[in-house]
Amino acid sequence: MFDYIIVGAGSAGCVLANRLSEDPENKVLLLETGGSDKSIFIKMPTALSIPMNSKKYAWQFHTEPEPFLNHRKMHCPRGKVLGGSSSINGMVYVRGHAKDFDEWEQHGAYGWSYQDCLPYFKKAETWYQGENPYRGGKGELGVNNGNEMQNPLYRAFIKAGEQAGYPVTSDYNAEQQEGFGPMHMTIKNGARSSSSRAYLDPIKDRENLTIITGALVNKVNLVGNRANGVEYSVGYNNFQVTANKEVILSAGPIGSPHILQLSGIGDATELKQVGIKVEHDLPGVGKNLKDHLEFYFQYKCKQPITLNGKLDWFSKGLIGARWLLDKSGLGATNHFESCAFIRSNDQAKWPDIQYHFLPAAMRYDGKSAFDGHGFQVHVGHNKPKSTGQVTIQSKDARVPPKIQFNYLQHPDDIKGFRACVRLTRDIIAQSAFDEYRDGEIQPGEQIQTDEEIDQFVREAAESAYHPSCSCKMGEDPLAVVNSQTQVHGLTGLRVVDSSIFPTIPNGNLNAPTIMVAEKAADMILGK
Repeated sequence: MFDYIIVGAGSAGCVLANRLSEDPENKVLLLETGGSDKSIFIKMPTALSIPMNSKKYAWQFHTEPEPFLNHRKMHCPRGKVLGGSSSINGMVYVRGHAKDFDEWEQHGAYGWSYQDCLPYFKKAETWYQGENPYRGGKGELGVNNGNEMQNPLYRAFIKAGEQAGYPVTSDYNAEQQEGFGPMHMTIKNGARSSSSRAYLDPIKDRENLTIITGALVNKVNLVGNRANGVEYSVGYNNFQVTANKEVILSAGPIGSPHILQLSGIGDATELKQVGIKVEHDLPGVGKNLKDHLEFYFQYKCKQPITLNGKLDWFSKGLIGARWLLDKSGLGATNHFESCAFIRSNDQAKWPDIQYHFLPAAMRYDGKSAFDGHGFQVHVGHNKPKSTGQVTIQSKDARVPPKIQFNYLQHPDDIKGFRACVRLTRDIIAQSAFDEYRDGEIQPGEQIQTDEEIDQFVREAAESAYHPSCSCKMGEDPLAVVNSQTQVHGLTGLRVVDSSIFPTIPNGNLNAPTIMVAEKAADMILGK
């Protein structure tokens, strides 16, 4: 018997475990299906592609054939390890634009405007340049710029953006997101600063905190309209555990709606189709699912200064040895050290296109895109209007749900990606790249018309791994939780993770997920 049961030790769950157990009177249980995050491949920033593509550390979900992406099944990995997706992600730290959170409040998430959220962004982080009105200096999460853009290509990208007429921003997480500048990453002392390492490691020995790994939650137990505990399995053994105060689902945008559905909470028609007794008809569970798409703009490089020259085993060994010795060098960065946020058109009220610049031409699995030196910029339209859903397929919790994003269903999303192609070409064509640029690899200069661009995007776009919004916060008929993160119509049950975002922010999702958990913890504790 516990006061609080937290399901999922990911980006949000680790924060909640820390904050709720600060009071020794609160007895807290944290359940996680995965195991230890002590692997060197999780800790070493440059090794990010290894845990992301590992069955040991990630749920290797795939979507149903996506109807608007030539029926491709898209990869959707989610963390299955202490730290969750913060232990397998690219460590990019982006809060989002201030108007993203004002938009949340306009969608019925009252008290979640940017001014309401900013104190919790600050509370969570230690910014390596020190505290200021926008950045935190005493938080658990370490944030820096990796290797300080030592490769000249990073600064060439920023200069090219300036030459193309865009602003330069010294800190896109502060007063001005829009523009070109250095990128920030969740790295501290040369190692990944996951939510587990930041929030859980320092407090895991608290007597009032119990952490159980290898635990698959089968359902939330309800007594009437109150959640009073959960049923979970470790191996072939089932356990029942009771919550005196609350059950909090932090299993992520795929896991949280799936657990609700397994518990009989969701769209009644969908639950009945798989033989689950309807405990609480809540049509929005699993709906409103969103994600960011992106593709790589790749160029050959005239000078042998790119990471393509570091992909042989000997070079990797040297990088790893240096990192093991003093946590420095190319092993201590995710290599996305410059970035940009721009608008796709003059009517956009705030930036809706994001760039990650990489001084290499390579794939997400870490393999070279071609023989020779090259560089690439990841680009995506970040305010999609297309929505999908997470749908339960079986009463068995071990059977993954059906995932369908409906990428590019909305015509505005297609227009956004056309802008991505044309605006990026204009940026890379600037004189700042003249001494480096040596021909377009992808999409290829032959791709010019709207129809050719659309076809390329349908074939080449990949998920940016930012699923969210599947248990959205608000008051409309498809809202799942209220502004206090409580599940509508039930007591003792909350959802706290990126699934409750009403809309998807313009940026990577780890930072806003941690912010949501910090803010929700204060709500739960009545602060």
